[in-house]
Amino acid sequence: MAANKKSLSAEFVKGLWVENPILKLLLGMCPALAVSNSATNGLAMGLATAFVLVASNALVSLVRRLVPAQVRIPTYIMIIAGFVTLADLFLQAQLPVISKALGPYVALIVCNCVILGRSEFFASKHSLLPSIADGFGMGMGFTIVLLVLGSIREVLGSGAIFGYVFMGEEVFVPWVVMVLPAGAFLTLGLLMGILNYITRPKGDSA
Repeated sequence: MAANKKSLSAEFVKGLWVENPILKLLLGMCPALAVSNSATNGLAMGLATAFVLVASNALVSLVRRLVPAQVRIPTYIMIIAGFVTLADLFLQAQLPVISKALGPYVALIVCNCVILGRSEFFASKHSLLPSIADGFGMGMGFTIVLLVLGSIREVLGSGAIFGYVFMGEEVFVPWVVMVLPAGAFLTLGLLMGILNYITRPKGDSA
């Protein structure tokens, strides 16, 4: 039991750090760069993606022995598309402002390489609980990066956080570039550099 808990914990933690889908695996870059101009948008997109990751991983794991190998990819895409539709409809009904701000990028979660990759390379080969732990870890890793990215860009680009302006123009002149696509590339590159520096092998002075 203890070994099993440790294994589930390891599957969860790897998505937060060692195999972070954005900073390490470089997957899901399109939404990371496109909607991370504010903390709210980053958090909403991250949580929507995390929901789809966990739900699709769980269902793929349950049906993995029933799906013929020849049609596994189309089957996984249909499963993912179903959960993406649920997430999109929920946002439209409960959070219409955020849904409008995210635009077509919620629907494009279907094409997110993170989700299809975890379904194909992990959930289709593992049982239910490890698959859920993997999806949850990857989803939270994805969400945290989008939240940090969006927060940095919003603070520097408009002097606000979650829409609350705490630095007026008399105190801070916003860096307009941070709310533009160039700001996304600059911030993401900086975060990648920091993570690579922290996780570099010991004794590597390069």
